[in-house]
Amino acid sequence: MNILVAYFSHSGNTREIAGQIQAITGGDIFEIQSQKPYPKDYDAVVEQARIELDSGYIPVSKAKIKNIEKYETVIIGYPNWWATIPAPVKTFLSEYDFSGKSIAPFCTHEGSGLGRSVTDISKLCAGTKMLEGLEIRGSGVKNAQSKVSEWLRKIKLTK
Repeated sequence: MNILVAYFSHSGNTREIAGQIQAITGGDIFEIQSQKPYPKDYDAVVEQARIELDSGYIPVSKAKIKNIEKYETVIIGYPNWWATIPAPVKTFLSEYDFSGKSIAPFCTHEGSGLGRSVTDISKLCAGTKMLEGLEIRGSGVKNAQSKVSEWLRKIKLTK
């Protein structure tokens, strides 16, 4: 099974979980980045994310994946910003045709779980099979290996 673990991370929490998933699945890993980086200050990021969401802003990607068609499953990771996916993830999902692929979303958060992110991903990825999502509280990412392993078994990406 050809697996891509694609993730966007601002604080490093989502990067940590993506690394755990990649280590377990052996899939390829890709960091989703905007050409224009986000501010380091938390409050500034929160405000920028709200403005982007309200305006429908689509940032320009820093890099693209070659041969997306070779992947059967895309595991997509992101922090939950304003109950949904950050703008760079929206860009990533809009840049490729995921028809016929399985998508497994996971997010890091500080209390809001998956929010409406799975619904929003489904809207951007018509023709895909959406697998059950995983949510990990940011403060628990360093100790999430068993939760990640259990999720990957449950959605049949590992044994």
